[in-house]
Parts: sequence; C-alpha cells; structure tokens
Amino acid sequence: MSLSYLLAAVFLPLFPLSAVFTAVYQRLGHPALRAALLLAWPQIGLALVPAAGGPAPDWLAALALATSALYAFRAIALRELGQWTAFLAVSLWPLLWLIGPGAAEAGSGHLHALGMSVPLALLALLTGGLEQRFGAAYTGLYAGLAQTVPRLAGVLVVAMLASAALPLFPAFFTMLALVVSSTQAAPAASLVLLAIWLLWSWAAARMVQGLVIGPADPDTPEYRFADLGRGPAWAYAAALAALAVGGLILSGGLP
Repeated sequence: MSLSYLLAAVFLPLFPLSAVFTAVYQRLGHPALRAALLLAWPQIGLALVPAAGGPAPDWLAALALATSALYAFRAIALRELGQWTAFLAVSLWPLLWLIGPGAAEAGSGHLHALGMSVPLALLALLTGGLEQRFGAAYTGLYAGLAQTVPRLAGVLVVAMLASAALPLFPAFFTMLALVVSSTQAAPAASLVLLAIWLLWSWAAARMVQGLVIGPADPDTPEYRFADLGRGPAWAYAAALAALAVGGLILSGGLP
C-alpha cells in the first residue's frame, strides 16, 4: 500500500488506524473544535485518495466494511454521547472507500462525506450544551429530557437520527446507493451494509432512550437548568431542515 493510501486510511479510518481519530477527538474538549474536526477529517482523506494513484487494493473494501461493523456494534453499548458520536463517525467514514476513487476525484465523494459529517458536528455542539448544563452527557444520568428541556431534546433526537442515516437525510441516500450497487456487484457486501445500518439504528434508539425518554421527577436538579433558547433552537432546526433538503437533492444524482 502506498504512503498516500496509508495516510488516507487514517482520515477515512480503517482499523487499527481508526484509533487516531478517536484519540484526537477525546483530547479536544471544546465542542466547536470537535465539530470542526468532524467536518474536516474525512475531507482530508478523500483529498488523499486520488493522490495515491491507481486502484485501491482489493482487500481494502472488506477492511472498510469490517471497521464500520466493528464500531457500529461497539456504539450500541456506549453511554457517553461524545464517545458515541466519535465511534459513529468512525463507523460511517470507512464506507466512503466504497464509492470509489472516481467519485472522490469528481467531488461527489466530498458531498457524501459532508452529508455524513454535518449531523455529527451538530451532535458535538449539542453534547457541549448538555455538558454545560448537567456536567456530563451520559445516558441514565438524568431522566426525561423531553420534559425538562424539550427544545434541546427535540433537536438532539433529530440530529442523532440524521447521524444514523435515517430518511430523509444525506447519509440515508448514500447508504441506499451503496446497498443497491453492492447488490449487483457483491451481494454479501450488501448484506453487511444492511447489518451495519441496523446497528446504527439500534445504537441511536438506545441513546435516545437513555437520554430523552422516560418520566422526569420535578424535584431533580435538571429542572433548575434552562432549555435551549428559541433562537438557537430555530438555528439547529434550520440546519437540520437544510440537511434534509440536501439529502433529497443528493438523491437525484445517485444511481
């Protein structure tokens, strides 16, 4: 494997080089820095793929699928939202190897990466809001965010669903195109992609259940904290709505 492919495997993370991103992400404490990292990291990897020259090794797609499945499965058991976001990113980005170097050169790969990364960046910012209010963003630490901070809980749930590639967000159409193309070329790969997709949904459902759903006791400390302001809530809602529109536009250019 050339040096360019090795570097690309760091930024379009393949196991065990995927540990580089998770380590860097955990060391960055500021939500804005984490959001910027989530947006920039896969773009660097896609820029390195054409520089590698020639087709990628045949086994690279298999390693990308294995890396994605590993982190998707691991995300199910995570309780801290920041770590969950990082692991989901490392599960999403390896699949960009499957779109091929031609798409990276044409620029469509960068759009796919952006569609995957924007919901994760929003999650990083929302995680910072939870940590600022409650000191941490762990499931089970506080109950019933939907009742105590409904605006924050609402945008948080939609951002998590968008990150897990649910309709109508860009990652959904990226996954749909990958499954369709793999069904024709490699049916086994399409089954793995569907399993990964299911694991993302399962992980997101568990995180939503642990953070948002459930009864809230009015005597608990979280009632002392203010909800997300109307202005920021509308800004998050507009970003998510724009992302959904972008997903519909992206779907028009998919096979």
